[in-house]
Amino acid sequence: MFDALTDKLGKVFDGLTGRGALSEKDVNEALREIRVALLEADVALPVVKKFIDDVRPKAIGENVIKSIKPGQLVVKIVHDQLVETLGGDEEPPPLKIDSPPAVIMMAGLQGSGKTTTTGKLAKRLKEVERKKVLVASLDVRRPAAMEQLRVLAQQVGVDALPIVEGQLPPDIARRAIQAAKFGGYDVIILDTAGRTTLDDQMMNEAADIAAIANPNETLLVADSLTGQDAVETAKRFHERLPLTGLVLTRMDGDGRGGAALSMRSITGLPIKFAGVSEKIDGLEAFAPERVAGRILGMGDIVALVE
Repeated sequence: MFDALTDKLGKVFDGLTGRGALSEKDVNEALREIRVALLEADVALPVVKKFIDDVRPKAIGENVIKSIKPGQLVVKIVHDQLVETLGGDEEPPPLKIDSPPAVIMMAGLQGSGKTTTTGKLAKRLKEVERKKVLVASLDVRRPAAMEQLRVLAQQVGVDALPIVEGQLPPDIARRAIQAAKFGGYDVIILDTAGRTTLDDQMMNEAADIAAIANPNETLLVADSLTGQDAVETAKRFHERLPLTGLVLTRMDGDGRGGAALSMRSITGLPIKFAGVSEKIDGLEAFAPERVAGRILGMGDIVALVE
């Protein structure tokens, strides 16, 4: 991920760090190139504008211009702003799963990787958090989705709510919560239906389920490969649902990375997890510091300045 952005930023910073002194003109020229690189990486325009506006006064300040290694200091300033844009120094807040049975509702468009992510998250909760997990598919329009989740649950060693033909999603949600209570489960994950595009029927159904389930967490699963579309999806869902966090899938395949840089800034929601491979264990806690380091590919310089 971020390959194209890393290459472009690397060239900008090579030009800066190779000089013994920097003028304000040099820094402004570099910032113009960084702006173009971010836009080409599909980062949303308001996010790019704010990023450059935040970096500029720090990068052309007296401390930078008069420092012994000004180029390296600019790298550090850009790195710190990337971390801030992605969510700040701290790890995303942990999932609120302390009151059993905690309900996690998964939302997102069809094809975003929602069902697969449900299986990955169930595995993580079982193995890392040592929780007893039940998963339930509410996607009655796509019977293959219900079967897919049942198979995934079997693979990761968690229970799946038995499929009852003809039940509507709200009824499945009620049955799932009852089963979780009677079965002594710590966590239940509700995999809601998606569509290929946003529509009112899907949103109304998701809102109804949220009202019934009163979820502890409502996670939006978004495909990072869709770039600006993923950002728009997040905005639309957040207007209708009480989202608590984001999960970005296919981050291993996104050479641009614009969705990751835009979504936190535009929605204000933490990116809690990143899907990093097709494998069932390919789900990582999202760490802004680590991702910023990967984008810049200059961890040695950042560490040196620190």
